[in-house]
Amino acid sequence: MIAVKEQQETYFQNFAELEKRRAGKEPSWLQAIRKAAFDRFADMGFPSTRNEEWKYTSVAPLARVPFRPAADYLAPVEVRQSKLSLPSDFADGIPLHFYNGRYVKDLTPPGALPAGVKVSSLSEAFIAGSGILEKHFARYASFEKQSFVALNTALAEDGSYIEISKDVVLSKPIYLRYMAGPSHQPIMYHPRNLIVMGQGSQATIIEQYLSADHDNENLYFTNTVTEVVVGENAKLDYMKEQNESRKAFHIATLQFEQERASSVNTHSISFGSALAREEVIAVLDGPGAECSLNGLYVTTGGQHVDNHTTIDHAKPHCSSRELYKGVLDGKSTGVFNGKIVVRKDAQKTDSKQSNKNLLLAEDCVINTKPQLEIYADDVKCTHGATIGQIDAEAIFYLRSRGIALEEARTMLTQAFANDVISKIKFAPLRARLERALVEKLAKKQVQEHGSQEAGREHSPVSTLHEKD
Repeated sequence: MIAVKEQQETYFQNFAELEKRRAGKEPSWLQAIRKAAFDRFADMGFPSTRNEEWKYTSVAPLARVPFRPAADYLAPVEVRQSKLSLPSDFADGIPLHFYNGRYVKDLTPPGALPAGVKVSSLSEAFIAGSGILEKHFARYASFEKQSFVALNTALAEDGSYIEISKDVVLSKPIYLRYMAGPSHQPIMYHPRNLIVMGQGSQATIIEQYLSADHDNENLYFTNTVTEVVVGENAKLDYMKEQNESRKAFHIATLQFEQERASSVNTHSISFGSALAREEVIAVLDGPGAECSLNGLYVTTGGQHVDNHTTIDHAKPHCSSRELYKGVLDGKSTGVFNGKIVVRKDAQKTDSKQSNKNLLLAEDCVINTKPQLEIYADDVKCTHGATIGQIDAEAIFYLRSRGIALEEARTMLTQAFANDVISKIKFAPLRARLERALVEKLAKKQVQEHGSQEAGREHSPVSTLHEKD
């Protein structure tokens, strides 16, 4: 592990300030969890590349930056309103806005929630108290094993709390919209989301991480944890969009706990940040549960993206499908580590995993490792990974019909990536992500050349791919 030596005092100071600030505002059970989590983080420190799970991702550049709590940089309300207004096609939904990690209540439109639905900021839920909150908070994403989960559990001050009662079907999507704004020094925030779905309920939830800086040059650290409990026969469509600043660090853990006959369909889209690491864990803990994990990561310049997924088949008669696709250009690097675990008693498991990567330049690198751990004997499981370049014959076909080379490359790249985006059921988000993909591909030349290289040696992320 990388010792927290240089920045240890900063993190201890941040935790001491938080304890003082939250004294008397939080229940004793939460204070005990925070203390245990921070003690665990202090023991572990940041993971290093000597850890097999972090072999291809160095967090040394992140560990060296003296981040300050983002709460110190909460902009005036008029600034937040100008940055956080939802696009018109997203108006029909239930939004929760966060600016630099803090809930912006004045931007939540008035209106009654459907009966049986609770949607609030996590800080308000802590103050109000809830038996369900106490039962589920920090019970799934393990801070004993994961350094960044421990750091989030210790330092999280706000986020989203969603509780959906039995048999409630939400017709409108819920938006969890996190916006990072500019600051005078590097900042960090630790969003925490807890979602509890009752038996037979249905919902669509969209989690977004964006930058308010139009020049996309903010340096900050987002460390987010989302825990989702999906009750018996409940159905969830979950979409996450990560389009942070190109100098940002984004570390995320998303954990699903599924009960009998529940269904989870996820889409994780990653366009932004200098370093992005996301871990998605789905535990199928009831017979007949099913999940579908879909992901798309598009990198340019010197970006690094790391996707770790685990589908844990804990009970029999469960099924899972997983498709992750990557488009890499410039000198960017990527990691995909997907694991399917079939426990001893999880007979009749049906699981399929696929990772496909398209390399657009000679200097980009992808490390892919699909895995199967099977301890049952009556199962049907397959996995595979592909790495390749754009099909030369397809390029020739398009060029023979008068299409320019770059346009042909872009068309084929979009077709490859849209295989994931097209699976998103919510039409407004699907259309917006398709546009974002086009913009990302169009900007790749700008990000790979020009003034960025001139200032690269002075950037705290310039040594992103170094070993620690």
